[in-house]
Amino acid sequence: MKSKFLKISILLGTFIFAIILITYSKTMTSKIKEETVNYTANGVNLIGFIAYDEAIKGKLPVVFVVHEWWGLNDYAKMRTRQLASLGYLAMAVDMFGSGKTASNPQEARELTAPYYNDPGLAKTRLDAAVKKIREYSRADTGNIAAIGYCFGGSMVLNYAKLGADFKGIVSFHGGLGGLPVNRQSLKAKILICHGGSDKSVTQHDVDTFKHQMDSIHADYTFKTYPNATHAFTNPDASRLGKEFNLPIEYNAEADKASWNDMKAFLMRLFGK
Repeated sequence: MKSKFLKISILLGTFIFAIILITYSKTMTSKIKEETVNYTANGVNLIGFIAYDEAIKGKLPVVFVVHEWWGLNDYAKMRTRQLASLGYLAMAVDMFGSGKTASNPQEARELTAPYYNDPGLAKTRLDAAVKKIREYSRADTGNIAAIGYCFGGSMVLNYAKLGADFKGIVSFHGGLGGLPVNRQSLKAKILICHGGSDKSVTQHDVDTFKHQMDSIHADYTFKTYPNATHAFTNPDASRLGKEFNLPIEYNAEADKASWNDMKAFLMRLFGK
């Protein structure tokens, strides 16, 4: 009995050691490079953030990250780094220009309003980011996607409706209104990650969006996460909700589930 127990212990110890070794090896071989990049759109200076794993050889699929209404802050950069660790060349886009960020909802509304009023303005900012990423020899410009959060989700969705030559876009708790859609313009596949308790997006918005997509036979997936509010992916959402009396709250379960859904979606798009 003791001999059998000893063998099991040895096997278990060997297995655990192997897992630790593999994890350590991956950590040691990963080399995330980060860059702050300057580029322009119609004379406006934009300050983006790029990250990718230098240890991975060859060209890398590109994923753009479009920030919340707070601007290109640490949260957007964190998501950019996470995408880099997955093997993508990721770029956080500066939509507001000069790296502007909002410190309160009033400032955020003032910064985002022009883009809701003029979707073409958002297109010029995203077009500029695409132009910038084409300067990178590591960028596989035949394989591009974009993800966006809240305001950013609305922006990437509009960009897709305007005919963006992307493989796909992912909207996390983004608005579902915006521009009308037609089959001729829409090229990208779409993943919508929506909070089931999002008070910023009505059921009418959801039903209208689905009807529009279904009417043109769009390639889209609509995921709803129970009990998740607006901004459910942002770990800082609960604090911000309390500070500014906003109906937002972080939901760790929905955050994890939506990120996994995004990973599976990107793998289907790029085949890796």
